[in-house]
Amino acid sequence: MFSKDRWKEILEVLSSNVMRTVATAFGVGWGIFILIILLAAGKGLENGIRQDFNGVATNTMFMWTETTSMAHEGLPEGRNFNFKLEDVELLRQNVPELRIISPRNGIRMGPEDNVIRGTETGRYRVFGDYPEIIEQNPMYVAHGRFFNYNDINEKRKVVVIGDGIRNDLYEEGEEVLGTYLKISGVNFMVVGTYKEKTSNGGGENSERQIFMPFTAFSQAYNRADNVGWMAITAKDGSSISELSEAVISTVKQSRKVHPDDERAIGFFDLYEQFNRVESLFGALRFVAYFVGILVLISGIIGVSNIMLIVIKERTKEIGIRRALGENPWSIRLQILMESIFLTIISGMVGIIFGALSIYGINTLLESIGPVDMFLNPSVSIGVVVSALLILIVSGLLAGFIPANSAIRVRPIEALRTE
Repeated sequence: MFSKDRWKEILEVLSSNVMRTVATAFGVGWGIFILIILLAAGKGLENGIRQDFNGVATNTMFMWTETTSMAHEGLPEGRNFNFKLEDVELLRQNVPELRIISPRNGIRMGPEDNVIRGTETGRYRVFGDYPEIIEQNPMYVAHGRFFNYNDINEKRKVVVIGDGIRNDLYEEGEEVLGTYLKISGVNFMVVGTYKEKTSNGGGENSERQIFMPFTAFSQAYNRADNVGWMAITAKDGSSISELSEAVISTVKQSRKVHPDDERAIGFFDLYEQFNRVESLFGALRFVAYFVGILVLISGIIGVSNIMLIVIKERTKEIGIRRALGENPWSIRLQILMESIFLTIISGMVGIIFGALSIYGINTLLESIGPVDMFLNPSVSIGVVVSALLILIVSGLLAGFIPANSAIRVRPIEALRTE
């Protein structure tokens, strides 16, 4: 294998017909190139979608009330109702696998409602929450603090605002903490600002929401112990999808809703949606490997066919070598090395062009800015190593049949070949 003469012979054989060698190598290189590009594109899509889930507690469901469709316990069909704070404690007792239960209320500023700060005004979504909501939302405190249970217990009128609101209502560099906002006629002190862990491209609603303690919200806007909806996260090792039936059954019983009423309580299972996305990623990787390997196989078949032609052209040479006593294994090794060398070199060229293409795509994305659902297409080192292993195995397969064909030729018959 490390014989200088052997490698010299390999180079002479491959360079004797340059166009044929290049055409043969192109199939293998193109297959590896397509495999890398498809995997990189799939990874870019995966990165883009995962960014939308960044910081979100994916093992979460959201639950709200709608209108009942069935009469129950003397209560009529078509009844409107609300969750209550007591339902939160009831869920903790009946479904211990739940990690976070966040009761929530919210208002959207109407035409006559404004958030006022001095001479500046704006309309924003306002939420009454518990401190745990920051663990379920893709956001973090950028300045100051988030509200805590002391704020909850004392019903403090404090708020945390998004950086988008700070840009709307404050001068650049102006101190935000300790200032007051008038929200629907009620004054609240700003104790913190937040940033989002994901970006929606700086759109109209980007970082333009206001969060305050649930109790202060309820007191300021006369919500009593009513709960608009809940964000519910399961503990690690438990699936919220499997717990959702128990959760809904518990609140139905508490709110006197018929057990078979499918319309009374609405919910959205984020975990189920996330799993569907995960399945999509797996399908994309399978398609990328499937298509890339098929293209690669077509190139390998081309290498094998060309090697058969080369063997046929060298039949007399092989006969002479056999007649002079060369070991059949030596001849087989020579042909296998030629095949492996050709496939590895052409494959490496494909890998290089694939890497350059990915670099070019990333440079283009950086220059034009974020693209929705597509971010940082790339392939891992593991993919490159796998590609090299595929090339080695492919080279062996491509050369195996020609090598066996070569050693089957009887020396006397090979010598007669013109």
